[in-house]
Parts: sequence; C-alpha cells; structure tokens
Amino acid sequence: MNISVELTLSPLQDDFEPKIINFIKKLRASGLIVKENPLSTQVYGDYDEVMNLLNSEIKDAFEAIDRGLIYIKIVKSDRSDYAADF
Repeated sequence: MNISVELTLSPLQDDFEPKIINFIKKLRASGLIVKENPLSTQVYGDYDEVMNLLNSEIKDAFEAIDRGLIYIKIVKSDRSDYAADF
C-alpha cells in the first residue's frame, strides 16, 4: 500500500533552520520520493518504508531540538505525480 505524507517540522527555538535542513537531508537520503516547498516536505512510498523512516527521523529531529512540533498529514495513495490542472 502506497501513501503520501506531508510534514511540517517547527522547532520552537531561535536556531531552527539547521535542524530543519538536517531533517530534510536525511529524508532525501532515504531513496524514497521526497519533495519540498517553502511550507512543507512530502514523502511518498510504501506505507511500511515511509513510516519506518519517519519513526526514526522524527525521533532524531526531536532529540536535536529543545522544543518543537511536527504536523503530519497522511493520504492513502501515491500523489507524487499530482499536477494542478488550473
């Protein structure tokens, strides 16, 4: 089963940018389809692969920050080829 996940990591501290960049780089290195925009990062792939990756990388990201939150949206389908038609 394929899924699409949208993530927004928001460290609640002053030096947030390096933490976000590191999180995205680790997602990119996974071999899964990863896309970014200014507001979020999307990860696409097999449910077990994506969730195992997120379990590990979210834990590492939270250990690297003092305070923060992450917004997650999960869609049961691979939406990586979505293109707006308007």
